[in-house]
Amino acid sequence: MNLADLNKIALAMVAPGKGILAADESSGTIKKRFDAINVESTEQSRRDYREMLFRSGEAMRQYISGVILYDETIWQDAADGTPLVRLIEQSGAIPGIKVDEGTQALPGCPGELVTSGLDRLAERLKKYYERGARFAKWRAVIDIGEHLPSMTAIHVNAHALARYAALCQAAQIVPIVEPEVLMDGSHDIDRCYDVTQRVLNKTFQELRVQRVALEGMILKPNMVISGKKNAKQASVEEVAEKTIRMLKACVPAAVPGIAFLSGGQSDEDASAHLSAMNGIGNLPWQLTFSYGRALQAAPQKAWSGKAENVVAGQRAFTHRARMNSLASRGEWKADLEKKAA
Repeated sequence: MNLADLNKIALAMVAPGKGILAADESSGTIKKRFDAINVESTEQSRRDYREMLFRSGEAMRQYISGVILYDETIWQDAADGTPLVRLIEQSGAIPGIKVDEGTQALPGCPGELVTSGLDRLAERLKKYYERGARFAKWRAVIDIGEHLPSMTAIHVNAHALARYAALCQAAQIVPIVEPEVLMDGSHDIDRCYDVTQRVLNKTFQELRVQRVALEGMILKPNMVISGKKNAKQASVEEVAEKTIRMLKACVPAAVPGIAFLSGGQSDEDASAHLSAMNGIGNLPWQLTFSYGRALQAAPQKAWSGKAENVVAGQRAFTHRARMNSLASRGEWKADLEKKAA
C-alpha cells in the first residue's frame, strides 16, 4: 500500500468546490427511476443516460471530482466506442466503483440487514483497478425503529465496512466508507443523532482494528436529520449544528474528507443542509457531497429518454452540480434556485 498516493486521490475526491456523483444505482434501482419517467430500462438506455451525464462538460470539469459506477457501467463503452471510464478521466474526474453486492437478512435480527460482497473482493478489486477505478464504495444500511438498531447489526456492518476498506487499500484503491442510518422512520433528530454516533464510533473502532489508514479513505455518512415520518422536521440550522457536533465527536481529523449521502432529501434540502454546515467553518475535514438522487432527479426528468432532450438533461445536471458546489463552500442560497427556474 502506497499511502501517499491513496491520500492524494482522497484529497482530490474532496477538492474545494467539487463533489462525487453517485451513478451506481443497481439495475433494479435505476429501473424504478426510469419507470417514473416512462423510459424502458435496457442496457443501452442506461448507457445513453449515463453517457449524457459524463459528457456534461461544465458540470464534470468544474463541479464533479469523481463518479461512482455500477459494475455494468464500468465495462460499458459510449456510443462512439470510447470507454465510459475514459470519458470520466478526460473530464478530470476520477472513476470509482460500487463493490458491495447488496443486502441480505441478518440472522437472528428481524428487520435488519447486513451487506454482502466480501467473497472474492480482492480479485474483483484488481480487475476494477486495471479498468481505471481508483476508489470504491461499500454501503451499510442501519434502520431506526422501536427496538432497532441492535448492537449486532451495528457491529457486523461496521466489521464488514472495515474489512472492505482494508482490502481496498491493499489493492491501492481509496475506500468510501458508507454507514447509512436511514431517514425513513418516524424518529426525531435526537434519535438520529444517538444512533448515528453509535454507528460511527463502532465503524472507526473496527477500522482501527483492521489497520485501515484513515488518511487514505473518505467517509460517506448520513446527516443528522429528522425521520421522514416525524411530524416535526428539524430546521436547516439544527440539522447543520447537530451533524457537525456529532461528526466532531466521532470522526478523527486524519480523515481527509466527508462526502454526505442525500438519503432521500429533496434537491434543495440536500444543498441547504450542506451549505449551512460549511458555513459553520473551522472544520478539520473537507465537507462535500456524494449525491445520487439529489444530483440526478432533475436531469432524468428533463432527459426522459429522448435524444433531443440531451442538452436539457445536461443543463439540469449542471445546475444541480453547481448548486452543490456552492453548498460545499457554504455559499448556496435559495434565491439562486429561483433565478435558475
